[in-house]
Amino acid sequence: MGFCPSCDQRTPLVEVQTAVSASRLASRPVAVASEELSQVVANNQPRLTVPFDELSRVLGGGLVAGSVVLMAGEPGVGKSTLLLQTAQHVARSSGRVAYVCGEESAYQVKLRADRLGLSGVGVQMLAETDVGLVLQQLEAMKPAMVVVDSVQTLHQPDVGSGPGSAAQVRECGLMVTRWAKENSVPTVLTGHITKDGNVAGPMILEHMVDVVLQLESDEVGHYRLLRSAKNRFGSTNEIGVFRMGGQGMEEVPDPSSTVLSQRGEGAVGSAIVPVMEGTRPLLVEVQALTSPTVLPVPRRIANGVDFNRLLMLVAVLTRRVGVNLSTQDVIVNVAGGFRVREPAADLAVALAIASSTRDVPLDSGMAALGEVGLSGELRAVPQTERRLSELGRLGFSSCTLPASSHEKLSNPGMQVLQASSLRQAISRSLGNRKVEPPFA
Repeated sequence: MGFCPSCDQRTPLVEVQTAVSASRLASRPVAVASEELSQVVANNQPRLTVPFDELSRVLGGGLVAGSVVLMAGEPGVGKSTLLLQTAQHVARSSGRVAYVCGEESAYQVKLRADRLGLSGVGVQMLAETDVGLVLQQLEAMKPAMVVVDSVQTLHQPDVGSGPGSAAQVRECGLMVTRWAKENSVPTVLTGHITKDGNVAGPMILEHMVDVVLQLESDEVGHYRLLRSAKNRFGSTNEIGVFRMGGQGMEEVPDPSSTVLSQRGEGAVGSAIVPVMEGTRPLLVEVQALTSPTVLPVPRRIANGVDFNRLLMLVAVLTRRVGVNLSTQDVIVNVAGGFRVREPAADLAVALAIASSTRDVPLDSGMAALGEVGLSGELRAVPQTERRLSELGRLGFSSCTLPASSHEKLSNPGMQVLQASSLRQAISRSLGNRKVEPPFA
């Protein structure tokens, strides 16, 4: 017609190339016959061994053939270091590993390997970001394991957006996942995180992979905590503890002993609580400091504990127990950079605050465990016997528990101080102990 009948535009028509989805580029799938669930044979999936028991625990026993693992974490937390050590171990035990380095050059990865004391034998470096060329190289290489660092650097030329965009991450992740499933090759992808701590990119990326791991660290601590946010081959309740050293990531098989070894004797405002991280009990030290404030509104600072939970405990101590904190700054910290997420640490936090306020230390051989209610009552927490077993293994002689938990215990192996309220727990834990200076 030469013009648009709707808007009367007479601009000449221009050919525009539309983006082609990677899912449409794939060949047409072959129909698969249906099968009744009761007739499906549930064979155990073969797993590749990894160099760290802590990593194997979080993965559920190792890397499953054809699985896709997404490991996310802040820049510099140690994702590339951990994966390079894992790649070297797999290359020695199971066959060569393809390491797709999109963020760094092969020379930069070699420098890291030299610092870690890794030979690099069996680790094939592939410095490419075009996902089509990467899959062609992997098809010819036939590796035992693939590492992609990172998925945000891959791009598909047929998708009309830049690398790292939501469309690119979705299409590239889909193509890599399909290749891993078809070839039964375990693949590990590293991913960036946002300011909120979530995995960058579309949420569909987390849905299409089999395992999502989060590598966490505090700003000054040496510990690294590996958590599983999703795991199709194991539990999501496990946690791995690592420490960044001169030779890379080092696993911490007994983190409770490591934390307790640095605890000072007769320290005021210090309490021990056994928290559950997955299926393993972990002893952490809760520290509290109260100080008279010169501000009209006293400050409340929480490191490693929930801030709103701290405000609630301060209100209960003030209203139900009679500990006046209206003119005191309250600072609570979990030693070692750990984070406590369960309410089982309420009693330990409250005892640490009361100890600091009275300037009286708790017994070094005593721990505390229990949830605090708004009326000042103590509530039972699950898996009490497993927590007490860990306390007994590390030499603790007593533990303050809610009275409801004490009735369910069978031979805990230590003195149990039962209390039905927070006021009663503070009285029995601190009592009329004399004030002794923490330093000679």
